[in-house]
Amino acid sequence: MQESEGSPRNVRHSRDDVAEAALRILDEYGLPDLTMRRLAAALEVQPSALYWHFPNKQTLLAEIADRIVERDHPRSGDVDWVERTRSEAAALRDALLAYRDGAEVVSSTFALGLGAAAPLDRFTVAIEAGGFDAETSARAATALLHFVLGHVSHEQQRLQYDSLGVLAEGAHPDALDEQGAQADAFEFGVTLLVGGLQRLAAVEA
Repeated sequence: MQESEGSPRNVRHSRDDVAEAALRILDEYGLPDLTMRRLAAALEVQPSALYWHFPNKQTLLAEIADRIVERDHPRSGDVDWVERTRSEAAALRDALLAYRDGAEVVSSTFALGLGAAAPLDRFTVAIEAGGFDAETSARAATALLHFVLGHVSHEQQRLQYDSLGVLAEGAHPDALDEQGAQADAFEFGVTLLVGGLQRLAAVEA
């Protein structure tokens, strides 16, 4: 029997195909519109075919989150712990901003313990290089990760609202709306957190 126009085809896709298609949909339409049905339509398969690769949407999002945080991650050079920590934070911000709703995807999957754990591990290793004990390093790394995710989430929300023109007239102005101000504010926040660790190290020395 001839296949009807618009019906899913019998196409085989790899796990990588599915994840990359999901990333494209995320970037074009945003997280709320990244559904298994839309993804299946983009790949021209039945939604059930996706579950051969990902048992549920949460595991798919975890895979996407892992790919986002690994995007163009720079290798650590021969730098001290302060510069390495700052570099890791900047690299994560760039990776999150590279995809629409990137911070929300990574934050939600990390909170569920399903994916995107690499940034926390990198922050921890970088801070430990400053001679801090394991507990202090883990706590500081968590605080830094929360700052990065929260800051970028705010950036992306403002960008989306501005692009849609949905900000109400007379809405409270965002002091960081000016071009370049978000990056400066981000760097300032990282400096405060790292500076606090430096102060802690000096007190305990």
